[in-house]
Amino acid sequence: MTAVCLLDTSIFLEILNIPTKALQHEAILEQLGERLRLRETLFLPMATILETGNHIGQNGDGRERRACAQRFVEQVNAALAGGSPFKPISFLTAKEMAVWLAEFPQHAATGSGLGDLSIIHDWNRLCSLHRGQRVYIWSLDAHLSAFDRAPEL
Repeated sequence: MTAVCLLDTSIFLEILNIPTKALQHEAILEQLGERLRLRETLFLPMATILETGNHIGQNGDGRERRACAQRFVEQVNAALAGGSPFKPISFLTAKEMAVWLAEFPQHAATGSGLGDLSIIHDWNRLCSLHRGQRVYIWSLDAHLSAFDRAPEL
């Protein structure tokens, strides 16, 4: 059974090769190729999309930002249209946001943001939906990459 993978912002920045943010672009593309070969299901959380867009908007000169933004838009549009290996996830309801906001002060006290909290919620939801599969967060951040659950038998 193949794994279920959530992409963190740190990985999406590498895939898109965003200047000053992508330091391991080639290695991450090789890892992506391996995940595709293994036919893993790759989810692109809403937090990853929003955070990546923020990084692009604050990076480099106007021409460079525009080129990065165009690559980003193409990838996200392809995911939304089902023409990408990435599946978008987490279009929130007001009720879900209220639950996340209630948890956020405690989560923020650990030094982590609302985007990470939302990805962790995505991970928990996918764990309950895919009990027979490994479910993990692909991240360069140690606190997020620790979310890796083996398949339940």
